[in-house]
Amino acid sequence: MVLNAGNILLVGAVLLFVSILAGKAGSKFGVPVLLLFLGVGMVFGSDGLGIQFNSPTIAQFIGMIALSVILFSGGMDTKFKEIRPVLGPGIILATLGVMITTAITGGIIFLVTRYFFGSITLTLYESLLLAAVISSTDSASVFSILRSKGLRLKENLRPMLEFESGSNDPMANILTILFIQVIQVGHMSFGHSAGVLLMQIGVGAVAGYVLGRISLFFVNRLDVDNQSQYPILLLALVFFIFSFTDLIGGNGYLAVYLAGLVIGNS
Repeated sequence: MVLNAGNILLVGAVLLFVSILAGKAGSKFGVPVLLLFLGVGMVFGSDGLGIQFNSPTIAQFIGMIALSVILFSGGMDTKFKEIRPVLGPGIILATLGVMITTAITGGIIFLVTRYFFGSITLTLYESLLLAAVISSTDSASVFSILRSKGLRLKENLRPMLEFESGSNDPMANILTILFIQVIQVGHMSFGHSAGVLLMQIGVGAVAGYVLGRISLFFVNRLDVDNQSQYPILLLALVFFIFSFTDLIGGNGYLAVYLAGLVIGNS
């Protein structure tokens, strides 16, 4: 089956329904929900029931929407008094930690492909690019695992992991772009890369805080008769914060996480 305008709502509804059932079963039997979601995708995919989906652009768009909502929700559920003591370690993990992870993983990939797989040989920069793609913590997994299982971690480890997972995407993004440019052009500009990274983080942080405050102002003063419209209003604000921050050169994912943090703690 090939997805088109005529059947995408039907297929999407069935997938959502089955995913909710899988999530319910996973919570009951202690199976990771994300693992079950992957299983649902494999069952309905091209090697299962035969649904053909081969559009990276649409996949990126859907993932962008989903991750924006997940990060905003995670920010709303995070108490600032919990992450205040771990701001320093969290920022270090989200920046230097991602760089170290990329370097170590890229080195291992380079050595493994060079000495153990003769048919697959990657250059050092190609190995680092592959490592950069997977270097950031998946916020959806972190929020799901830490909150669905009610884990009690010592020494403020839980808020630090949540803060790190919600703020490490800028570093992973810039490393990915950097290594793509190096592979295409053949040289590396550390000054330009550092400037882009600082701009992504700085603009994203400022935009997230300011737009979060502005959103809070409208939500509190916009008297909507139908209370069920407030979640729709928040959803519209999430998409606006992400897209506007991205438009002015900041990191939208960091912005929506901080905006959720501002709104959720007010």
